[in-house]
Amino acid sequence: MNSAKKIRLGVNVDHVATLRNARGGRVPNPLRAAQMALAAGADGITAHLREDRRHIHDEDMRSLKEAIDAPLNFEMAATEQMLDIALRIQPHACCLVPEKRTERTTEGGLDVVGGRDRLAPFIDELSRAGIRVSLFIEPSLEALAAARDVKAPVVELHTGAWCHAIETGETAKAEAEFARLRAAAAEAERFGLECHAGHGLDFDSARRLAVLPQIVELNIGHFIVAEAVFIGLEASVKQMIAAIAEGRGGTSPLSGEGRGL
Repeated sequence: MNSAKKIRLGVNVDHVATLRNARGGRVPNPLRAAQMALAAGADGITAHLREDRRHIHDEDMRSLKEAIDAPLNFEMAATEQMLDIALRIQPHACCLVPEKRTERTTEGGLDVVGGRDRLAPFIDELSRAGIRVSLFIEPSLEALAAARDVKAPVVELHTGAWCHAIETGETAKAEAEFARLRAAAAEAERFGLECHAGHGLDFDSARRLAVLPQIVELNIGHFIVAEAVFIGLEASVKQMIAAIAEGRGGTSPLSGEGRGL
């Protein structure tokens, strides 16, 4: 095993709620998915309470906080309504993300450079409440410097552009995007920021990203839930943990030798 820090896996259960909401009713239950993911070896649960409540609902966040004995990462827009909800629920962490009503999923990183004055009070109030704050940002040196300036302890690098370039076979673009991620992860460490990453990752891209030693957490949802349709949620989570461990140079949990996380 190499000497880099082990990588935590946060499983995002948003799209379990998407499937539930497509028909209405109570199934499938995001809480049950969270419990299964944790039993399969995930280190934490992520859920995004969007303004339009298109997937996760307020009651989902409350039940997740009350029922799971693991870190809950509350993804949220930097709005007063979401701040009030977060302060009531008291999750382990809040990840501030950009949000547009017309987007299918989060399309890019938070504008920390242009939003310093607006974001700083949110970070301060959440931090004073004992909630760890991360900023979902583009892998740019400017965004990292701004995150440091507003005193965010954690950044989550947006991996969507890299993953999309891989998916569409744009090799040169994929290489350039990976170089940006590598440079940003190194700069995050230099700035004293804990470095997470996520968006669009699958088994192969998560394995490849795990070679960056500064990254200590990956948050992955859509692919894990999509793959669960075919192989089951437990198997999907375990395969993701194995891929991450392999990329980091650890031991695959499927070998019977431990998780390596």
